[in-house]
Amino acid sequence: MSLSMRILLADDHKIIREGLRSLLQKQSDMEVVDEVQDGISAVRVSEKLRPDIVIMDIGMPDLNGIEATRQILARTSDIKVIALSMHSDKRFVVEMLKAGASGYLLKDCAFEELVGAIRTVSSGHMYLSQKVTGVVVNEYLNNRSGNDSTVYDLLTPREREVLQLLAEGNATKMIASILNVSTKTVETHRKQIMKKLGLSSIAELTKYAIKEGITSLDH
Repeated sequence: MSLSMRILLADDHKIIREGLRSLLQKQSDMEVVDEVQDGISAVRVSEKLRPDIVIMDIGMPDLNGIEATRQILARTSDIKVIALSMHSDKRFVVEMLKAGASGYLLKDCAFEELVGAIRTVSSGHMYLSQKVTGVVVNEYLNNRSGNDSTVYDLLTPREREVLQLLAEGNATKMIASILNVSTKTVETHRKQIMKKLGLSSIAELTKYAIKEGITSLDH
């Protein structure tokens, strides 16, 4: 008998996690080993449980799905990540694939497509839903010009983490605790972020983070 694919669900909406768990558990070759509601937990649980597949939402609190994917794959490269997102915007698709995701589906896809994607990715292939494939092809053909810098080009991964936590209203002390660094380190990152982006207040940083999709504040 073949072993079940072990799956971790990462989404900040409980109803989506419960629905996916219920449907996936009915597949004879799949087992949901855990579910989490934010990116930091996704990284921690992936390291602990070593699932075969992580179904990853992008818009999550504390650490978004793109940064969580990057961290998971930096620590455990044999895990496969499939993005399941409401966003077909090229920023999200391209950065998720750059982070190392093996698949990208939109949340309006049929459940059968997700099952097919899991099996495809598990066998070592990429899976992109039809809408997403068009986005990737267009990005490749347009070959983004050098002056079209995004937050992913301008800031380091740790600076993006700090930016998201700042934009979500966390105080310096809380951010230091979440990231397990000193308050002085957080302050240094904040100054660097503001300098690089040419912004001078937390309100401006928050607007920028929302515009760039680092956080939606819709959690």
